[in-house]
Amino acid sequence: MIRSVLLLRSTGKWYYGRSGLRLSFNSVTACTTRTMHSNPLKQSQAYVNGSWIGARSGATFDVQNPANGAVLGAVPDMARDDVQLAIDAAYEAFYEPRWHNSTAKERAALLKNWHALMEKNRQEIASIMTAESGKPLVESLGEVAYGNSFVEWFAEEARRIYGEIVPSPVANRQIMMTRNPVGVAGLITPWNFPHAMITRKAAAAIAAGCTVVIKPAEDTPLTALALARLAEEAGFPKGVINVITSSRTHAAEIGQLLCGSDKVAAISFTGSTEVGKLLYRQCADGVKRIGLELGGNAPFIVFKSADMEKALTGAMNSKFRNCGQTCISANRFLIQDEVHDEFVAKLIERIRKLAIGDGSRDGVQIGPLINQAQLKKVDQFVQDAKDKGAKVHTGGKTLPELGPLYYEPTVVTDLRDNMLLYNEEVFGPVVSVVRFKTEAEALAIANGTRRGLAGYFFSNDLNQVFRVARQLETGMIGINEGLISATEAAFGGIKESGIGREGSRHGIDEYVYIKYLCYGNLQ
Repeated sequence: MIRSVLLLRSTGKWYYGRSGLRLSFNSVTACTTRTMHSNPLKQSQAYVNGSWIGARSGATFDVQNPANGAVLGAVPDMARDDVQLAIDAAYEAFYEPRWHNSTAKERAALLKNWHALMEKNRQEIASIMTAESGKPLVESLGEVAYGNSFVEWFAEEARRIYGEIVPSPVANRQIMMTRNPVGVAGLITPWNFPHAMITRKAAAAIAAGCTVVIKPAEDTPLTALALARLAEEAGFPKGVINVITSSRTHAAEIGQLLCGSDKVAAISFTGSTEVGKLLYRQCADGVKRIGLELGGNAPFIVFKSADMEKALTGAMNSKFRNCGQTCISANRFLIQDEVHDEFVAKLIERIRKLAIGDGSRDGVQIGPLINQAQLKKVDQFVQDAKDKGAKVHTGGKTLPELGPLYYEPTVVTDLRDNMLLYNEEVFGPVVSVVRFKTEAEALAIANGTRRGLAGYFFSNDLNQVFRVARQLETGMIGINEGLISATEAAFGGIKESGIGREGSRHGIDEYVYIKYLCYGNLQ
């Protein structure tokens, strides 16, 4: 979920940049020496109704660094009653005159304050993110810039939430439609982009005039709490932004409470399709507004007319960000027969040059997987393919000498439709290659899934570009491009990959409803 200006590969190194800026690893060395203990944004309590609080039970859970297993700190392990306090605070804040009657200009000013503080503290945020998610520091800095850009964007969009004046069919009537905030929004965010997934949701909701209860992933709560600390400093009224933390033990009951509460008007969730379906069902009783950004199974198609170097660069960028743990990572590489062997050989050559290790160290390009369950899943998928006749060209094993959660970047070919790698999202550093002969065959394979988030294809045949773009069944498509996310573009999928759109001007739509006003009997 990182847009194309954030992460590029050049001369064997990863670079972060925006608006033409490129930042090499040497430029971020100072940040790597900062410890988590000295980071002023590191918080150990949740943020509810303008106060920093613990769980009523006093329970906490540890946050660990996946690179080495070190405990970074402990945060409150909140349960239903704790979350109810946050919901009540957000509900009261929404109807409190200071917020309910706030102008778009006032909300925009608060978002601009928040954005400025995020920009000022970007290295501190990135340091926390790398420590708790394992992603390389240069990627964390990229995500901070990307996440910050949503706050900036929706600060500007707040003043463009326009209504409509409609010509009336009756002479003495005036028809008007306005867009109004829905109320309290419950935001449930994933671990893999702990900054950007919060700002993409929260900034849109706040711009619309909603209040929010944010439930970050249990693996990465520290980034969310750092953002709450900056929101407090930015001057948001108490109760407008609330961040609650919990372990997996209470995750299900908290999700059920947010979905079932009459005080919560909208739910926005980014995560697995299975959990998304559960939340969707739980929202049905209240006919609650819901936005879902769920799992993908992205095809990456290379046609024989493709520019080989661009396709290889696109493959590296799409596949290996965050160790392959992104929802729009290329999952199935469909390579046309005429260029299959050349593409695989050159891709393996590039992959073997990737530097693997602790993301806080200079030059590292691939960090660990997030937890043991994910490591087990990736290894299981690769072993399943091997057992069923696939060929592993490079990788295919864990790297215990680096740490307990490292998996070697892997290339597997000769995939068939009875293999897990063929049918399901691996969410790891594994390139799964399928050979095809014709365009029709490639499209049949690409569309033969219940997921439809993102897709990629490379071709220099203009007619083919338009044909395939029209027929590929995904909500987003990268055409001769492996990095597609952008603040200005609508992010979301079709089929079982979600409902609604985030980012762009359409991101506001998830948090407003249209009110029709008919003024009658006018003279």
